[in-house]
Amino acid sequence: MVESVRDFARSLGLRVDDQYTSYVDWPGDRVVTSLVRTRPDSIEAVPWWFPIVGELPYKGYFDPARAEAEAQQLRGDDGYDVCVTPVVAYSTLGWLDDPVTTPMLARGPAYLVETLLHELVHATAFLPDSADFNESAALFIGQQAAIRYFEESPAPPLPDWPTAARFRDFVWDRDAIDEVVIAFRDRLLALEHAPDRAPRRAEAERVARAELAELPLRVLDPAQVAEKARLSDACLALRGTYVLDLPRHAKVLATLDGRLDAMIARLALWADEDRPAETFFDVGADEAGDDASNRSRADATQ
Repeated sequence: MVESVRDFARSLGLRVDDQYTSYVDWPGDRVVTSLVRTRPDSIEAVPWWFPIVGELPYKGYFDPARAEAEAQQLRGDDGYDVCVTPVVAYSTLGWLDDPVTTPMLARGPAYLVETLLHELVHATAFLPDSADFNESAALFIGQQAAIRYFEESPAPPLPDWPTAARFRDFVWDRDAIDEVVIAFRDRLLALEHAPDRAPRRAEAERVARAELAELPLRVLDPAQVAEKARLSDACLALRGTYVLDLPRHAKVLATLDGRLDAMIARLALWADEDRPAETFFDVGADEAGDDASNRSRADATQ
């Protein structure tokens, strides 16, 4: 199945190379434990700086104990709010041949397919100092590519194999959840540094959880979603990194007549030429046609 996902990704123009051609029996439920930090009464991540990739809103540890120790230090010594998140996959951005790991398999084929495609987007294009853009692009393209994979690929003899319709419903559920959570996040922006932020924030969170519990979700259980939603300031900052720009990516795809390969080619061009991330979203009708022509010329030379 992984090989079929690799073939499908290659057909869309994603850089595949020798990614995910090996397997590592990785212990535990995660590969990396990620930290995101925010200052008191703020939902803006305080970034870390790394060579090559620049500023990132998260910092990852292979050792969960080290991650928890730093989280405690950040909370105690520096007063940060910290979101600690288990991560089942990562990308070395094409520098190394990343493996399939045991935690990637544990959540079933739907999650595995989307994760592979998401990480292959990172291996194809990465803009330094643009974490929100990179993560939202990988999330959006990974979701859309996974939908098309399930539409076009015959179901192998594996348990829990989703239909394309069910996977679409799963994406629809996540979009609906994101809409409620981002609305809550926006309400908190208006409360930043307000003297009575704590009680007003608590009431806003109560309302948000009630709204989540009432969502007409198609696959997920809204009661469980409402109970388990991570709505701390730092976790809201992390969610914003991934989802705030999803509607803008959807508009780019629509302008390109739904051609996901054209969107991927555009993304690769922006990375290759180090163009500003913000300009990626400015697609006119003429430019959309130029993207298609450029893709056709590139295909003819391969």
